[in-house]
Amino acid sequence: MTNRLAVFGATGDLTARYLLPALAALRESGDLGDDFELIGASREERSTEDFRQWIAAQLHRHAGSCPAHVRDAVTASARYLRADAGDPSDVAAVIAGDTPLAVYLALPPALFPRAVSALHEAGLPAGSSIVLEKPFGEDLESARQLNRLLAEVVPEEAVFRVDHFLAMTTVQNVLGSRLANRVLEPLWNSTHIAEVEIVWEESLALEGRAGYYDHVGALKDMLQNHLLQLLCLVAMEPPLTLGARDLRDRKVDVLRSVRLLTEEDVVRRTRRARYLPGRIGDRDVPAYVDEEGVDPRRRTETYAEVELELDSWRWAGTRFRLRSGKALGADRKEVAVHFRAVPHLPFGHSNEELPNVLRFKLEPEGLTLDLTGIGAHAYELAPLSLTAQMEPPVLPAYGRLLLDVFKGDPALSLRGDEAEEAWRVLEPVLSAWEQDLVPLEEYPAGSGGPATHIDPADTRRRREVLLHDPAPPATGG
Repeated sequence: MTNRLAVFGATGDLTARYLLPALAALRESGDLGDDFELIGASREERSTEDFRQWIAAQLHRHAGSCPAHVRDAVTASARYLRADAGDPSDVAAVIAGDTPLAVYLALPPALFPRAVSALHEAGLPAGSSIVLEKPFGEDLESARQLNRLLAEVVPEEAVFRVDHFLAMTTVQNVLGSRLANRVLEPLWNSTHIAEVEIVWEESLALEGRAGYYDHVGALKDMLQNHLLQLLCLVAMEPPLTLGARDLRDRKVDVLRSVRLLTEEDVVRRTRRARYLPGRIGDRDVPAYVDEEGVDPRRRTETYAEVELELDSWRWAGTRFRLRSGKALGADRKEVAVHFRAVPHLPFGHSNEELPNVLRFKLEPEGLTLDLTGIGAHAYELAPLSLTAQMEPPVLPAYGRLLLDVFKGDPALSLRGDEAEEAWRVLEPVLSAWEQDLVPLEEYPAGSGGPATHIDPADTRRRREVLLHDPAPPATGG
């Protein structure tokens, strides 16, 4: 088990909010011993003592529930080196030593190629691994190039393209509910399921993340990775085991089965928008284009929706709707499996159909099954919900991911071909949006977004308008 972790970008938000609390949780659970070493590296000038003081402050803020002696142990395990992640000599100083280590690139994705090239030139100790955050590349070609660079440094099983969604309790329970319950698996197909919604809608706005978010937008930030990963777990065939090879093989099968969208499909089946000024709860939110650090000329979307279909025996005829948005009036973070209606209701013509929906709540974590029962009056249908609370996880999602990295188990990270297939699925959307074939709509912050669902009739009208009226030049409003 690896007991050294080098983090490039060690003074950033990712380290403060996620990696340090994860290390504290691992220390508290006994998965990290006294021999663990944390090597922090960034371009800032600071001493090891300064870095330790910063760690202590971040742990107090983000992991205050951990015992003080646990936080102190994590802090004492750290040392700091000023380093440019793209400079081979700086990188060599950070990774120096004969024992293997895990190198975590907590960097903007645009810096990954330089950092990986520097690691190659510096020479990683045998048995080391590299950890990268999403998005993996900016498009299909850049993902392929990055895969080629990584292959020159470490073997594929030592590359961890992490997605913390895969380590969330409810996400894991998608597989548990499907594969361990006879009552569900026979129904898990297009014969019984009409639609699956995979939704991450949040009331949070930009929250100071323009430096990253304005270069990617909702499609690349959420749909291309997190939500497509959830699609894989919902739609995959039962794997032989939950080992890395079997699990990732089945996920790649799902991505390969996604029917590529034509240009006309993109216009009819996708939607993009950004938020206008509004009020969310007790706070006023400026328009996205007025947020500090935003360049309106990029026309970055804060809301994205894509409807996909799978060309497979199990799922032909089922819609998969992926949607994410910021600055909305309410949080909705779930996978909602909508079952088809029963063929006949023997309760009279006045009874309105109430469809069954199985909801995997992502945040807060939980499980709800919406059923139909009899109401207060005889033969009058009424909604009935069954709710289950998840057992609190022993480790947070990032703790589970880091433990897998230290143990060398890549089952919950993306394989290289999987990362490329995810880009292949959304490349037609990126291309059409870059050509403005789908208009950039707007919605007030605090609202429900531009629309609850894509309206095929409306998108056909928009297509006719776009064919005859090119998009106007971008403005600051």
